[in-house]
Amino acid sequence: MTQREINRVAEMEVFVAVVEQSGLSAAARERRMTPSAVSKLVSRLEARLGTQLLARSTRRLRLTQEGDLFYQHARRILADIDEAERAVASGEEATGRVRLNTSASFNTHVLAPVLPDFLARHPRVGVDLALTDHVVDLMEARADIAVRAGPLKSSNLIARKLGTSRNRIVAAPAYIERHGQPETPADLGRHTRLGFCYERAVSAWPFRVDGVERRYPPDGRILASDGESLRALALGGAGLARLAEFTVRADIAAGRLVPVLQDHICETDVEDFYAVYVGAGELLPTRVRVFLDFLAEQARVT
Repeated sequence: MTQREINRVAEMEVFVAVVEQSGLSAAARERRMTPSAVSKLVSRLEARLGTQLLARSTRRLRLTQEGDLFYQHARRILADIDEAERAVASGEEATGRVRLNTSASFNTHVLAPVLPDFLARHPRVGVDLALTDHVVDLMEARADIAVRAGPLKSSNLIARKLGTSRNRIVAAPAYIERHGQPETPADLGRHTRLGFCYERAVSAWPFRVDGVERRYPPDGRILASDGESLRALALGGAGLARLAEFTVRADIAAGRLVPVLQDHICETDVEDFYAVYVGAGELLPTRVRVFLDFLAEQARVT
């Protein structure tokens, strides 16, 4: 069979269906084929590529490393084909769904208040929000964009900076009333220091003491998986928390939280925020490009 006679798009569609439907039979129903036809097509594809894509057992299918690589590329190619057809049909109007991975804090304090404006501007675009403070693999999470804080690791991702926020140490007035207000970082030993239960770029709290930077880690009594949980704990009087200023600005203004140790905060205790994505320029789907532009314009972090 010559290369021209192979419908590679159809092969990709069937293979992606097998992966996403978690089985040959389910994929066959979706593609309106017989299970044996789907099985033969996958076998022909593996034979043509000269590698195993699926590890089969009597109960389940599992992607091999090569199969996962082919799936990721096939999925993106099919998405690009769909986007090209929609762009031609709709005159380049943004359409489809944008999958965004971000933190609950960024969503609550920055994105959610302005998202209705984006939806009004682009009525044919939907947004899927996945909220986590953990760094995710965009391909594995099937996300178009992720908003990340802190230094970026070298990768094939492209980043657009959304701003910078300094960190503040805060506590509820009720906590201060019960335990007193720390006057110097040395006082932290008698205070509950709330922390995160996952590895961060800067896990210990940096302070300037007599011109020297010193770091004090959270005490480990209460750990949380995201910034909004820590904020809620601080509001409830559970202890001191180190949080991005944009997440507690309204609480400080309303008196719900009190900043402490302001004279000892390091000027370098800041976090940069970025929108990261795969692809560039004209290769980006219109729906992703307009959402990135919106984030850079309306979802600034300060």
